Amino acid sequence: MTEALTQLLNTLDLEKIDTNIYRGQTPETRNKRVFGGQVFAQAMRAAQGTVSDDRMIHSQHAYFLRPGDPSVPILFEVDGIRDGKSFTTRRVVASQRGKAIFNTELSFQIRESGLSHQVQMPDCVGPEELEDDGIRWAKLRESMDAESQNRSSANRRSLRPIEIRSVNPLDLVNPTARDPEQLIWLKANGTVEDINGQPNRPLHHAILAYASDFNLMGTALLPHAVNLISPKLQPASLDHCIWFHDDFRADEWLLYAMDSPRSSHARGLSRGSFFTRDGRLVASTIQEGLMRLHKD
Repeated sequence: MTEALTQLLNTLDLEKIDTNIYRGQTPETRNKRVFGGQVFAQAMRAAQGTVSDDRMIHSQHAYFLRPGDPSVPILFEVDGIRDGKSFTTRRVVASQRGKAIFNTELSFQIRESGLSHQVQMPDCVGPEELEDDGIRWAKLRESMDAESQNRSSANRRSLRPIEIRSVNPLDLVNPTARDPEQLIWLKANGTVEDINGQPNRPLHHAILAYASDFNLMGTALLPHAVNLISPKLQPASLDHCIWFHDDFRADEWLLYAMDSPRSSHARGLSRGSFFTRDGRLVASTIQEGLMRLHKD
């Protein structure tokens, strides 16, 4: 297992400090805010800790209320709203210094069979034919001025627990307007250990939830020739949702197909679909983000 993935798994391993109350930490980072995917996934892990093993999460809906401080522990309080015959519902509030920074509702379901259909997986090259985004990013930074280098470093972790390979890489130095669509391959940067010979499905769900926050907001910026490191842009996740449709492993390559149907009023809406190598649609996500442009 890589150091980066070990760090992520430690971040997702919450400390239970009381009934239905958990404490999470943020790895050392240059960013002044907690990464949205982290608190989203940590809240999922807190809720999973209160649900029986025969029920798996099928959806999570969340709002980001305040920026999280990476230097302060995050408290997650789980409200056990309902335990039904087939479905279980949980509400989680994450707080720092006595104020809520994030809230979410999650739904879990027992295994059931039923009607099934899905859209086709997009046709594209495989990850083996693509350059790792981390390597490409390092090359791009060399062509940036000092201010841009510092700004870009402040928004990236030194350890990257998720491998990402873009099918159609973006030019972050000189962005041009393009259709609001992206395809990327991603997977955990290492192997997630099984439990008694079976995949740790709740952990794979949390890792994918964490990864689902990468690149999604940037998709809504593509038609405007603006990227996330622009000094004029004030970006922030406003809400985030994910649905799980089928089994998968987060440590195997998944195709993340994203598009943005609309942006307006300083907000952009983006959608994403996760496909396995054999074409199964295993998860879907949607997010609205703040995309406020300052004049100077």
